[in-house]
Formats: sequence, structure tokens, C-alpha cells
Amino acid sequence: MSATPAVRHADNGWSVFKVFLRLGLTSFGGPIAHLGYFRTEFVSRRQWLSERSFADLVALCQFLPGPSSSQVGIALGLSRAGYRGALAAWAGFTLPSAILLILFALGITRWGELLPSGLLHGLKVVAVAVVAQAVWGMARSFCTDVPRVAIMALATGILVAWPSSLGQVAVIIGAGLLGLLLFKPSRDGEHEPLPITVGHGAGLLMLGLFFALLLGLPVLAQLWPSQTPQLIDAFYRAGSLVFGGGHVVLPLLQSEVVHTGWVSNEAFLAGYGATQAVPGPLFTFSAFLGASMNSAPSGWLGGLLCLVVVFAPSFLLVIGVLPFWERLRASLRTQAALIGVNAAVVGLLLAALYRPVWTSAILTFGDFALALLALVALMRWKLPPWLVVLGCGLGGWGLSGL
Repeated sequence: MSATPAVRHADNGWSVFKVFLRLGLTSFGGPIAHLGYFRTEFVSRRQWLSERSFADLVALCQFLPGPSSSQVGIALGLSRAGYRGALAAWAGFTLPSAILLILFALGITRWGELLPSGLLHGLKVVAVAVVAQAVWGMARSFCTDVPRVAIMALATGILVAWPSSLGQVAVIIGAGLLGLLLFKPSRDGEHEPLPITVGHGAGLLMLGLFFALLLGLPVLAQLWPSQTPQLIDAFYRAGSLVFGGGHVVLPLLQSEVVHTGWVSNEAFLAGYGATQAVPGPLFTFSAFLGASMNSAPSGWLGGLLCLVVVFAPSFLLVIGVLPFWERLRASLRTQAALIGVNAAVVGLLLAALYRPVWTSAILTFGDFALALLALVALMRWKLPPWLVVLGCGLGGWGLSGL
């Protein structure tokens, strides 16, 4: 099956960049909240793709290692404007937080605590409203009968009791198998192919390059014993082998950069705290680490190098897998599996809404009231997400003074 022509949309890389730049400046709350922002922006507001196609993309990126929300963004950019769109989507969503973290690394001795703790806590509270909105919207679309609601509830229970990346993968695989057994979709014309601009040959090339780098970089680091190839190897492996998003990659990065003496443990922990205060993907923590290196490469060069390397596997995997994913999701058996997977994705979001989003943000009655107000602002008053984020930040600051 040949690739779908790129003429289906008139978007260019610059227009994609502008959309994702706004999200990169306002998307607080971590990867699950980012999916909520993406759904609001690209499904509800801009209608770039259907609810069904968006859920399919989320399901695919949950299967892949690396930062799932960034991978969804890369896929959306690829579907709108080809390779330029994929790069533009990643750059717009990633660079704001990466630049802030590099600046923080360069001026860590002078910055101190840039923002009051109450303001930072308000940004956690807004994530509750964003994720709750995403859960409600996706549940209305994908949990429409008793079997799907049961799959959602089962997935939620398992992931609350077993909150790990392995648990997420197991639940998605199990939901796909249940979908094959329980659902018999018909060819009703509901399938909406994404305008993928990558052919199968290019996909195979990207997958081959992914595995070649994964296996070859450790050999290069041994043959060329200097910090630069060792750094590239460490961050590429971190981006290639971690399931579950940004929080899961932190222990692996700590073992790579602190135990080797590249970054002090104090600087590592300070950077981790700063990462929670900026919008965008948590993988931009790599930019802080690269800029904080005790020896070259460091500063801007080290920060940008580590940033690019840790995200490189995501590009290769998304571009490599999407051409084959499009054919798979068009088949009736795959559609049956995806019905189960989509219901499980709602359960995954619901479990994440409880922990860590709710448990880390809702500590007092004031937090609950602020989250409820944010949810009303998003769903009833239809206020833009950036304004709700700003309001919750100020609200958290105000509550901290009571």
C-alpha cells in the first residue's frame, strides 16, 4: 500500500510549529495532561483528526518506548506536513521548556527558587481538570456499552494497584486480546486513514536505523573512550528503552550521569524540581543535564546535544512504525482489538487521574475547589487552556497565603 499523498492538507511546517509552540508554552501537568491538551486542540477545536484516530495514535504510542505525548505530537505533525511537520511539532512543543531548563542550569547559583511553591502547586491542580476533561470526553466516545465500560474499569483497577510501565503495557495487550474475543466490527466506513506521508521502505529504513544505533552506540563508546560518545550512548538508550514517559526515565538518567560524576546529585535534584515547573515534555530534563555537565560538552552545546539524542529514538520509531500501523488499523481484527485498547486507554487516563495527578495535587479542600473551578472553566465556560493554567497558578499562590 503506497503512502497517502501530502496534498490532502495545505499545512506547512511553520503553521504546525506555531500551533505546537503555543502548546509548548502552556501545557503543564506531564504526559497524561498533555494528551488532554492535544485532544482539546486537535480533535475538538481544529478537527485535524477524529476522536477515533486520536485514540488509535495514543494506543500506538503507549506501545512504543519513549515519551508518549511527544510521540503523539510527532505523529500529528507528520500527518499534517510530512517530515517538516514532524520536526516542527517536536520543536514547537519541546524548545520552550528546553531553553528554560538550559538557562536554569547556566544560572542555577543565581536563580534559587524562581517561583513560589504555591504557584507551582496551582499548576499541578490544573492538571487534574485537564485530565478529568480528557477522561470524560474519551469515555463518552469509547465506553458506550457494558463490555467497554467493564474493560475500562478493569484497566483502571489494575493500573491503580499496579502503577508501572510494565502494568500499562500488560493492560493494553490484554485489552487488545479481549477486544478480539468480544467485538465483531463490520466494514461500516468508519475507518479514517491518517494522511501518512511515509512509505513502507522509508519506515523499514527508520526502524533499521533505530536498532543499528541502539546496538552500535555502545560499541562506539567502547572504541572511542571519551565523554561525547558515552554521553550519546547513555541518552539514546534512555530514550529507547524506557516505557511510561518522563518520570520513568529519571532513575535511569540518574544512574548514568550522577554515578559517572558528569552531574552532581545536588544539581540533578535541582533540575528535577525545575522540570516540574515548566510546560512541555518531561524528557526536556535531558537539556538541563547536558547543560550541567562538569566537563565538555556542556552549556548550550551539551544541553542541545542531549535533548536531540534522547528524542531521536522517538522520531525513528514513530516514522518507522506509522506506515505499517495504518494498514493494521484498517483490518477488522485490528479494529476489534483497538475497541478494547481504546477502552483501556480511558482506564489508563482514569488511573493516572487518581495517581499521580490527584494524589499529588489535591491536598486540601481549597485544592479541590480550585480544581473544580478549573474543570468548569474548561468544560462549561470554554475558556482557553492557557488562561485556566494561569488562573490556577495564581489561585495556588493565593491559597498558599491563607
